[in-house]
Amino acid sequence: MQNIQSKIASQNWESITESMHENGFAVISNLLTDKQCDQLKLEYPTESLYRKTVVMERHRFGLGEYKYFRYPLPELIQDIRTAIYPKLAPIANTWMKALHIPLVFPGTHTELLEKCRNNNQLKATVLILKYGEGGFNTLHQDLYGNIYFPIQLVLFLNEPDEDFTGGEFVLTQQTPRAQSKAIVLRPKKGDALIFTTNFRPVKGSKGYYRVNMKHGVSEVLSGERYTLGIIFHDALS
Repeated sequence: MQNIQSKIASQNWESITESMHENGFAVISNLLTDKQCDQLKLEYPTESLYRKTVVMERHRFGLGEYKYFRYPLPELIQDIRTAIYPKLAPIANTWMKALHIPLVFPGTHTELLEKCRNNNQLKATVLILKYGEGGFNTLHQDLYGNIYFPIQLVLFLNEPDEDFTGGEFVLTQQTPRAQSKAIVLRPKKGDALIFTTNFRPVKGSKGYYRVNMKHGVSEVLSGERYTLGIIFHDALS
């Protein structure tokens, strides 16, 4: 079986990059195997893996629960985070340049985490989310501190219409002086969705302008929905 690093390396990153520039998101099909998805779900009750559990309704974040992993991360998650980041950093740097933001992201994930440490951002931000019937997630952005990477991904651990119904992934795009646009996505089990964390450039008649993005999850109508969220920057201590 192909390991996760070689699987990531073998993707069509030219096409993924093009989709990120055009749409602010891209889907990698079957990044995880069924076995890997099921193992992540099976380990959900193992409290030693996590540093914090958040019950969403207590904070008006939605209805459901998520858990932040603690360091050291499980090997699979660590490998994904380390291998995908260098593919995304050039996209992020292109965005910064287009929007005239004087910010350059380093080429390796280790270097990004070093920047986080220098800003007292030391806590892991990778999380696993669980929704039951009626569960949802309000529109939000995952920033966690002054140092943040503008792209993240979510891995889908259940099969829609088999394990759950509803629960679509929702992106909203707020264009200046215009109404918001909603994008509704339904990736399959094992798919990875790469998307912008907070904003991206869009080309207009007078050059590039900034559009703000948020993401959330629509109401789960039946069943259980699990996802793994991979954020590349760490959180403030």
